[in-house]
Amino acid sequence: MTKKDLIALVAKKANLTNRAARDSVSATLTGVRDSLKRGEKVVITGFGTFSVRKRAERLGRNPKTGERITIVARKAPCFTPGKTLKKAVR
Repeated sequence: MTKKDLIALVAKKANLTNRAARDSVSATLTGVRDSLKRGEKVVITGFGTFSVRKRAERLGRNPKTGERITIVARKAPCFTPGKTLKKAVR
């Protein structure tokens, strides 16, 4: 499913215009992104939890040359599915 498909689904289910659905989907995704940028968790009960994890610095290899390189530490977004979502997917 693409963002366009999601907007169409929201418009149909919530009886909204495509423009209103696009605005609501964009606002939701922007809110999630902004919360993660601030380092906060986003918990959607019954769906899952979005959070930020810290990845430690580690050694890697350049696959082309085989040279050892250092991969710097960084933050990465993470999603943990909720119990209800796990049951629905099974």
